[in-house]
Amino acid sequence: MRTQSIHPLDAVYTSEVDTVDEQRWCGILQEFDDANIYQTWSYAAVTNGRRRACHLILKRNQEVVAAAQVRIEKLPFVNVGIAYVRWGPLWRRYATEMNFDVFRQAIRALRNEFACKRGLVLRLFPALFDDDSPRFSAILDEEGFSSVRNQSPSRTILMNLSPPLADLREGMRGAYKRNLKLAERNGLEVVEGSEDQLFATFIDIYKEMVSRKRFVAGSDVDQFRLVQAQLPEKLKMRIMLCKAGADAVAGLVFSAIGKTAIYLFGATSNAGMKSRGSYLLHWKLLGWLRQRGFVIYNLHGINQARNPGTYKFKSDLAGNNGKDVSFLGRFDSHTSISSYLGVECGEALRTINGTLRELTKTVRDARLWPKAATKTVTRVAD
Repeated sequence: MRTQSIHPLDAVYTSEVDTVDEQRWCGILQEFDDANIYQTWSYAAVTNGRRRACHLILKRNQEVVAAAQVRIEKLPFVNVGIAYVRWGPLWRRYATEMNFDVFRQAIRALRNEFACKRGLVLRLFPALFDDDSPRFSAILDEEGFSSVRNQSPSRTILMNLSPPLADLREGMRGAYKRNLKLAERNGLEVVEGSEDQLFATFIDIYKEMVSRKRFVAGSDVDQFRLVQAQLPEKLKMRIMLCKAGADAVAGLVFSAIGKTAIYLFGATSNAGMKSRGSYLLHWKLLGWLRQRGFVIYNLHGINQARNPGTYKFKSDLAGNNGKDVSFLGRFDSHTSISSYLGVECGEALRTINGTLRELTKTVRDARLWPKAATKTVTRVAD
């Protein structure tokens, strides 16, 4: 457990908390290559409430060089709780060289504010991966952060978009290329945009798929629709639908902020199972991303054991241009034993509650689908 006191920032750095409004925050996001949907003002407002989000900016000689949106969860009437930073801090400014000292100063500023001054458990889930491990793990340790115990490693596939489009296609695995050719012969139409009607149509397809496959959804698609309604146009998610005649048979939702695009949701309707529309959608998406200068496509969650079909689809898509990686993980820092014990108890109760929900669903499924009861329930990756 880390309980050090405040560690001052280096002389050229200063930090500010909640000195920017929503419009300014949206502008700041667009200055960073590592900006993402989870650091948008709208995401925090919908998922946690506007009053329970804080925004820290780090300046070097008065220039913003890092930023982090922090979601606060506290117990009523007592100063016990957690400050959570998902896929942050942002510290890779557009068109600048990677500066590890900026990352160090950013997490130091976060710790000073939320762990030392406010007495909360500060939990970071940085957008860093296992191949980044030696350098960043050392910095996190030196700045008073410890890896969260008993966490399950989160894995994803990062697809390199630098090669020409023809090379990306050639690098796909054989099964994906065969299905893509079949899709291209089916006379399908692809439409793309950010309008709410497209999102509504996608949700219809998605819920049909969830019912068919009996997924346990890791993310709430309706919640993301609410986020979409509040996002400014430049930060909105994009929806792609594949149509056979007048009917949408497949769709996907992705976020494209900074230099990395994130695959959020994908679905195929019952009627579209033979259309291979999902293969065509991702192919069109790769062209869309390359045309706009994105360098990485994050396929956002893989679990070969629990969801082998989705793993194969993503792995075949990325092929030779993909890299299977694990997130560096979640890291905590705290100075308050009360907050630490409160968070530990809360997480133990959450684990018990989740286990009970899984058992209840398994029993219910056994009654409704006796033959399928022995199958593993798959999850849509968060």
